[in-house]
Amino acid sequence: MLRTKRIYEEPSVDDGIRILVDRLWPRGGLSKEKAEIDRWEKDLAPTSELRKWFGHDPAKWDEFLRRYRAELEGGKEEELARLRQEASEGTVTLLYAAKDEEHNNAVALKRYIGGGG
Repeated sequence: MLRTKRIYEEPSVDDGIRILVDRLWPRGGLSKEKAEIDRWEKDLAPTSELRKWFGHDPAKWDEFLRRYRAELEGGKEEELARLRQEASEGTVTLLYAAKDEEHNNAVALKRYIGGGG
């Protein structure tokens, strides 16, 4: 099962494998220990150029999804296969820092992998 969650929310045993999928470490002085991540998949995050272009603007969401999909299809097969495998065996929570819980790269990645949303 694939889920998404803000990294600032309290970790839970229900999270399963916790994977940060942002290119930059979250702001606000959050320590890696407090975040309790299992790994940080920077390479699965949108490029800096795409992230800056999107700027979390919901009006750009559909185009962001298209551009991000193109980035994911450009050589991320191994990382994506690993995520799919882990999600088929248990719970994987994709962590993100954005305030918008509906328009962020973790939601887009979950949708791309096949977890809906």
